[in-house]
Amino acid sequence: MRSSGLVSHASRRTSVVDGTGLSRGDRNRNGRLGRLRELLPVSNAVVGIDLADVKQAAVVCDHDSRVLARRRVSARAWELGTLLDWAVAVAGARAAGFASVTVACEPTGHRWRVLDQLAAERGLPLVCVQPLLVWRAREAEDLTWDKSDPKDAVIIARLAAGLRCYVPERTTATWARLRHLGARRVHLTTDATAGVQQLRDLLECVWPGALSSSGSPFRSRSWCASMTVVLDRADGDLSRVRRLGRARFVAVVRRELPRWGATRPCLRIVNAVFDALADPVGVVAHRPGGLERAQLVLADWAHTRRRLTEVEARMVAVLDELGLTELVTSIDGLTAVGAATLLAETGDLTRFRSPRAVVKHAGLCPRDNTSGTYQGKTSLSGRGRPELRLAAWRAVWAALPNNSVLAARFHHLTTREDNRLARQQARAACAAALLRWLHVVVTGGVRWDPVIATGRSTARAAA
Repeated sequence: MRSSGLVSHASRRTSVVDGTGLSRGDRNRNGRLGRLRELLPVSNAVVGIDLADVKQAAVVCDHDSRVLARRRVSARAWELGTLLDWAVAVAGARAAGFASVTVACEPTGHRWRVLDQLAAERGLPLVCVQPLLVWRAREAEDLTWDKSDPKDAVIIARLAAGLRCYVPERTTATWARLRHLGARRVHLTTDATAGVQQLRDLLECVWPGALSSSGSPFRSRSWCASMTVVLDRADGDLSRVRRLGRARFVAVVRRELPRWGATRPCLRIVNAVFDALADPVGVVAHRPGGLERAQLVLADWAHTRRRLTEVEARMVAVLDELGLTELVTSIDGLTAVGAATLLAETGDLTRFRSPRAVVKHAGLCPRDNTSGTYQGKTSLSGRGRPELRLAAWRAVWAALPNNSVLAARFHHLTTREDNRLARQQARAACAAALLRWLHVVVTGGVRWDPVIATGRSTARAAA
């Protein structure tokens, strides 16, 4: 991505009030380190646990990474309470002299959540270490790729003692339910998209005339109902359906249409599908098998669509339970389902200290590339949650045609004379703006205001 308005200017964020020269990033980092130090006081030993399915490795270390004790146990994650009790006893022994312990682990799968609950029941703080940091520290340990669970446990404890860790997200039952429903929606959306692509490939091979009968075939309910009738009755031979006659074919499609959520068919599309039954274009040898397979794929796709609709209804119900539906839908172009999808990935937005933190969490923040007088190209960080980045990217496609503020921003970024952005770059900037608006609306409990979103009120106040 080119150097542009996405570039963060550190000089504008430098504090000159107290003469320290600290930037906003310095202050945020200092605050984060202070919060981590509260969880990892020097009076606590560090328990590094390398979580696995059955066999767990744990070490008790001081803040200089000196191993005080180590243990390997054959136990599931739910059975690690005894291991934590052992670690507290070792740390509190006369030779060690620590008041308590802080638990550190990698966030592998669901097991860290189990360990977090066990630690909370015992009043023990828990921090997580990024697997990427463990992977890189493994080589720095002895300049080899040597790997074992006991060694990884020591590395986890060492990184945590150096505050190279983070506080994991703790959530309520309602927010956790929204997160699980969002993951389910992602899975079903992927399956639905795969079904469309597979059905398109099959029809292009054996019956391309069916695809040309509608400008947007998979969005047309009349086309879907017509294809269901054709594939269910053809049995690999399109002439069998054509023998029904046009009038009878239209009547059967009318009866099928309510299953696709419509009542009145588009006769132009239905007649075009019937006319395509006589089209000889296609790989004839593969037509019987291809049509049979297309029938199965179409049935799977219809079933996936119904399940997707059900999951989206559940997500909107959770949004209502949180009391956020009216607020988030005040953003023009953002539907309740789109907002629920974003919030399922972000979690409770009140845990973010600023809108910019949400953008960084999504990996949509700019990454500086400067050194001295050199100014390189600025790109997106690409870190954080890729699912949130994807959800924001999809949401901005739907919001741009229906949100005048986003549309104006997109037009400005793609047409300005200085540092003009490509269309995809501008969409990424608009996706970041959408996340910032969502944070302000949810945390402030205020409806979205297009005047404030454009910055006009701020400009008037400055004048």
